[in-house]
Amino acid sequence: MTDTAVPAQPTAGVNAAPDQPRPVAGSGKRIASLDFIRGLAVMGILAANITVFGQPMVAYTWPGGFLVPTGDPDGWMWALQFVLIDGKMRGLFTLLFGAGIYLFLEKAWERGRGRGLQARRLAFLLLFGLIHFFFIWKGDILTGYALCGFAALLFVRMKPVNQLVLGLLGYFLGALAFAALFAGMYSFDRMEPADAETAAAQVDMRLLKTDGIADGETETALISSGDYTGFIAHNFAEHWSDPLTFVFQIIFETLPLILIGMALYRMGLFDGRMAAHKVRRWGWIGLLGGGALSAAIAWWTVSEGLTYFGTMLAFVGLAGFANLPMVLGLAALLSLAGARASSWLAERVSAAGRAAFSNYIGTSVVMLFVFHGWAGGLFGELNRPQHFLVVMAVWVLILAWSKPWLDRFAYGPLEWLWRCLTYGRLFPLRR
Repeated sequence: MTDTAVPAQPTAGVNAAPDQPRPVAGSGKRIASLDFIRGLAVMGILAANITVFGQPMVAYTWPGGFLVPTGDPDGWMWALQFVLIDGKMRGLFTLLFGAGIYLFLEKAWERGRGRGLQARRLAFLLLFGLIHFFFIWKGDILTGYALCGFAALLFVRMKPVNQLVLGLLGYFLGALAFAALFAGMYSFDRMEPADAETAAAQVDMRLLKTDGIADGETETALISSGDYTGFIAHNFAEHWSDPLTFVFQIIFETLPLILIGMALYRMGLFDGRMAAHKVRRWGWIGLLGGGALSAAIAWWTVSEGLTYFGTMLAFVGLAGFANLPMVLGLAALLSLAGARASSWLAERVSAAGRAAFSNYIGTSVVMLFVFHGWAGGLFGELNRPQHFLVVMAVWVLILAWSKPWLDRFAYGPLEWLWRCLTYGRLFPLRR
């Protein structure tokens, strides 16, 4: 999310909060590369999420969940999205969320405030996330960010290198556990049952697929009919526990990436304190190495026929090992590019990043109008190539509104609201 802290003011005579030493010199500035990377990430997240804006949730990983022919009979568009987008944009966004938490805390410490203010900020983010989940779209990530953010506050006093090591270790152990779990499910689905008990266990496991398809059919009927109140009622009745369940599913990715983002921010990745030649070298190593591994996973999954448990193994079990080096490589290379980017397009991307919160929620609202039956009515009607036409149209919209708005106003609309709620007072919006 974007930084919503108070602009830098004189701090003479103000001591750091007792829960943390005084921040480093120059910490109060806005870091241009963070805005640039956020802008690219929030646009990339739309490309990752478009499938489940326009098709049932089960179609996110498994092409068989599409309600129409995918328009990608050989699965190579699925593979391309898997390699370049899925997991990478979310990971990049999470990394920046961690950096943003620490950036906000630095500004709070300069004014004698501490983690309590950040906790209040996260509490309102949790509220935004729950509203997003139940009333707009079930793919919400903000709830998970808020809850993992609370946990991350326990580690802000760590040295940066310890945050980095803990984050990398936690991420690797989580990826290893999920790989073992889903590899076991994939193998169990393919084996010939030796007895009735094994066959019954296979049937129980395969309910994951049939239940997902059944829930998708129910939601499709509600969305396509334009029954928005029924859609909300279904979310509360059938998916009331999903936000918490989702947090348990992503905690071994999200919390470690938040810690890694904090550490990299403190080490100077985003403000040029790291040597550029080293950042560039390690960035390319991570991007190309992770990309090669991701491509190998995609090739195997396509060659296996894009089965339900095969795609689950790829997305949830194996992709983590490829996603982390790609995310770190992208963060490194984009930090260098963002620090120098000054073209008209770069300025608009950076503006989209400064209003990333508004763009993330706003995109979901736009998708309501595109896909729900009471408006555009395109849910379940578009294939994968057509989805990307929608993505490009919304990218144009994001780039078109963000900069003119921020030329006139100090914050994006939701950034301003979040800021006012965090501090408990109204701030002027117009510049």
